[in-house]
Amino acid sequence: MIRLAASLILLLLVAGCATTGSGAPERAAPVPIPYSGVGLERVIGQNANGLVRLFGQPDADVREGNARKLQFHSGICVLDTYLYPKGSGEPRVTYVDARQPDGRTIDRASCVSALTRRVGGK
Repeated sequence: MIRLAASLILLLLVAGCATTGSGAPERAAPVPIPYSGVGLERVIGQNANGLVRLFGQPDADVREGNARKLQFHSGICVLDTYLYPKGSGEPRVTYVDARQPDGRTIDRASCVSALTRRVGGK
């Protein structure tokens, strides 16, 4: 009986050491980072004129087809606003992206707040 128990324990220990055969360790799937719209209420849904009233003149205005990207810079961040028409309506902001001037990430709402304090922003 003791030999049977010892054999079962040994079998379980060996089974725990088994690999998938590829030799590479298994990695967990990356967890996506959710993007929140909190703090972006002043920007999402705005048209180009609303953005100019809020931030001042854009530092870049890029048009591609019926889409438009307005970019605003400050010493703290760069904000890209993407405007798309809905039906035959005027293009409005549907998405924003933000980064620090050196390319590192920054919270989008913090960037919006910083840009409203730059010269020309409200």
